[in-house]
Amino acid sequence: MFTDPSSIDPLPKVWHENTRIGDMLKGKRGLVVGVANGDSIAFGCAAKLRAFGADIALTYLNEKSRPYVEPLARQINADLVLALDVTQPGQMQEVFGKIGEAWGSLDFVIHSIAFAPRDDLHGRIIDCSQSGFLQAMQVSCHSFIEMAHFAEPLMNPGGALVTMSYYGADKVVNNYNLMGPVKAALESTVRYMAKELGEKGIRVYAVSPGPLRTRAASGIAHFDELIDMAVTRTPGHRLVDIAEVGRAVAFLVGGGASGMTGDVIYVDAGLHNMA
Repeated sequence: MFTDPSSIDPLPKVWHENTRIGDMLKGKRGLVVGVANGDSIAFGCAAKLRAFGADIALTYLNEKSRPYVEPLARQINADLVLALDVTQPGQMQEVFGKIGEAWGSLDFVIHSIAFAPRDDLHGRIIDCSQSGFLQAMQVSCHSFIEMAHFAEPLMNPGGALVTMSYYGADKVVNNYNLMGPVKAALESTVRYMAKELGEKGIRVYAVSPGPLRTRAASGIAHFDELIDMAVTRTPGHRLVDIAEVGRAVAFLVGGGASGMTGDVIYVDAGLHNMA
């Protein structure tokens, strides 16, 4: 049974439409990593996937973030709420071990985490530190590889792994700086993982949302300029929201995308098409 969508706060919009469509994902189980608060892309994905009928496991970064994530987990009736800091050795293996014990298998993993040290993110790429570059790559890219490694033995045929990218992986975006090459590496990783896991019936995707006012995005210098640019340049002069990203992810993990893998799916109101 779903919680009454009208009672979901702070994001009833995330649930509203698809609770009336049916249980497209009923019986599927998946892990969503990256929920920090109700504005997180990861929460938009988790809420939409749950509204379509999927069982959800969420993670929280640490004890400081736990009080923000647990209420959201209750709102969408998440089955599992687990601690995961991808920089801490052994934590990821422990998360997948607990999922294996509780569920025995997985149908999807949503990876929506990224990080770069502020000084390295705000400076020129040619000035970034080695440690900052490696940390950005570990959290934002290699952690997706690790998740695939631990998820593979649990994944059912037809399963999907999804990560979050951004247009700055493909084109130079002012102030995106270090995260540009990091996200480019992530998108390349998606293609190689799709090839390696295809024989097992596991699909891999990157979703590339337009700029959104999330806590992670607030670390980008002059982020308001990115927002203004998106509103000016998109065909509809608008931003996307986390519910729209969640709907795209629900399509990818469902049977409708069975003929697709290794793709970057843009959910940016057409921004990437504009010269």
